[in-house]
Amino acid sequence: MKNDDVCRHRRLHLVTGDPARLRCRKCHLTIRVEELSAEFCPECFEKDGVKRNDFEKIEIREKGSYKYRCEDCGIMIEG
Repeated sequence: MKNDDVCRHRRLHLVTGDPARLRCRKCHLTIRVEELSAEFCPECFEKDGVKRNDFEKIEIREKGSYKYRCEDCGIMIEG
């Protein structure tokens, strides 16, 4: 079924795994992995001119940021 106007969204699947984020251990900038254009912290490079790449991976889930995907029509529903 492709038409979500007719679908009653009875088969919902919880979409888990918020995008991973990295936090610089020096300046504590938190950035999404896909936003990191180079392999070093852009904040440290801009401020100090130093290419630091010491990051820790963190998971951030914002309050009420759950998403569900209907298995029948594919629509994404935020909950």
